[in-house]
Amino acid sequence: MMRNPSDRCRLPQAFWRAAERMGLSGPALLRQARLPATLHITPDAWLTSADYFALWRAVEALSNDPAIGLRMTVETDTAVHPPATMSAFFARDYRDGLQRLARFKRLCTPEELTITEAGGECRVFPRWLYADESEPDAAADVTLAAILELGRRGTGRPIRPLRVDMTRGGPLTEMHRAYFDAPVRTGCTQNAMILDRRDLDLPFPGHNPDLLTILDPSLAANLGEIEPQTPLSDQVKILIKRRIASGRPDVADVARELGMSERTLQRRIADQSESYRSLLDQARQELGRELLSDAQNGIDEIAFLLGFQDSSSFYRAFRAWEGVTPAEWKGLH
Repeated sequence: MMRNPSDRCRLPQAFWRAAERMGLSGPALLRQARLPATLHITPDAWLTSADYFALWRAVEALSNDPAIGLRMTVETDTAVHPPATMSAFFARDYRDGLQRLARFKRLCTPEELTITEAGGECRVFPRWLYADESEPDAAADVTLAAILELGRRGTGRPIRPLRVDMTRGGPLTEMHRAYFDAPVRTGCTQNAMILDRRDLDLPFPGHNPDLLTILDPSLAANLGEIEPQTPLSDQVKILIKRRIASGRPDVADVARELGMSERTLQRRIADQSESYRSLLDQARQELGRELLSDAQNGIDEIAFLLGFQDSSSFYRAFRAWEGVTPAEWKGLH
């Protein structure tokens, strides 16, 4: 049975570094979680929700520390975050940072971060879209701490939540009480952090529009979700777009993510009177239009993101697609 291609997330190297600092070796964690032994040294490894949960249950078991998720998050340097998540720390203010973090999760992970504002409160809560089991306490602590760390590190202020809801059972550790410095309810039906809405307007002194221009392309286009009923050609294009953002839209990698061999994928594409090359061109064309629609994206940067060797190659391809140059299309739209 083929896995849902949307149930996938990349585990950053920052996780393994944080685990090592806690005295937890990668091989030991993977043995405990019954995951592939080389996962910690595989740069392009993907995890399903079930794999991710198994890894965090291994962390809980081997550390025997109820606050291990908090410790690993607090002691992780912002500089080792992936570029897409790092962009949240260079946002305009806390609200902008939260929205960037939620956007990253929506496009690149099977975890959804919902942000609602009402009255004087802002409620932020995560949800795993394809999980069949409860999220491990340590993993939930990581998400809640990441939300708060974003505000504290971004603003440079000791932001305190109004309250925190947790599905974990009590009692809480002293580190939980000291870290959140707010009322915490355990045994809730949902993990959530409730913030003072006024804190969302606090500016980030490190706001860097120029750096965000560099970091944002990987999130610039709405890549959508791959549903089981999505035609194969559309599934391939979605996965090509995701890989274009990292510069490697290779047919073998796309085939692997779809759970089939490269030869099988090529044959099934041919059965639809298409080729991988034509789908790559279509994906570039569609993503190019979406990126050009955003005035903040420069044409040279878009050419680089789409994998062209230079701007001239992008101009020639785009004129063949649309009948006008990228600059003319940008002016019209």
